[in-house]
Amino acid sequence: MDTGTAAREPVIRLSGIARHYRMGEQTVRALDGVDLEIARNEYVAIVGASGSGKSTLMNILGCLDRPSAGEYRLNGRAVAGMAEDDLARARNRDIGFIFQSFNLLSRSTALANVMQPLVYRRIGLVERRRLASEALSRVGLAERMMHLPNQLSGGQRQRVAIARALVGRPSILLADEPTGNLDSATTVEIMALFDRLHDDGQTIIIVTHEPEIAERCLRVVRLADGRIASDRPTERAP
Repeated sequence: MDTGTAAREPVIRLSGIARHYRMGEQTVRALDGVDLEIARNEYVAIVGASGSGKSTLMNILGCLDRPSAGEYRLNGRAVAGMAEDDLARARNRDIGFIFQSFNLLSRSTALANVMQPLVYRRIGLVERRRLASEALSRVGLAERMMHLPNQLSGGQRQRVAIARALVGRPSILLADEPTGNLDSATTVEIMALFDRLHDDGQTIIIVTHEPEIAERCLRVVRLADGRIASDRPTERAP
């Protein structure tokens, strides 16, 4: 693939994605024919009511689950053709995960938490510390690197989680209800941080049930009954 083609290739391309589950005698169609493209440096919210399929879609986008049918191409590569080791590498290198519950190691410092994903890449200790320090500085926690999670506010813990997601320089930040455990003032701060990361060129996908969070993004994809019900720019879109 030449440089020009790589630049045009969507970071995510879904074609006819379905995910069906058997529950007793019934088949649950969690996703039922989803077509979606997300370009580099897009800022997208995925929304929908409970049972709409948004959690299943997030798991497929994050290579945590495989579709029953259809094709998923991540950075131009067909995910279906990846072995488990390749999928693990894709999760570690291409996707930075951010969770509502932060998922931090309680007995490790902020710095150690952010260094953790780099261990699996066999990066040396000195380089891990340097990269983690840069990521924490990027999210405004340069003075909190040696603090434990219980010494940090909820917003600071989410910033640590964002730094951990960023440290591997992923193609995509995939955030699952990233403000769900935060108060309104801290939510504004975290969304402003996402805005800055997007301005720096980061591709960001936020799965949320909160309309006000979705409208902070530049594009909203709404799911209903396992299908895309609408796909539109927000008022903030240029």
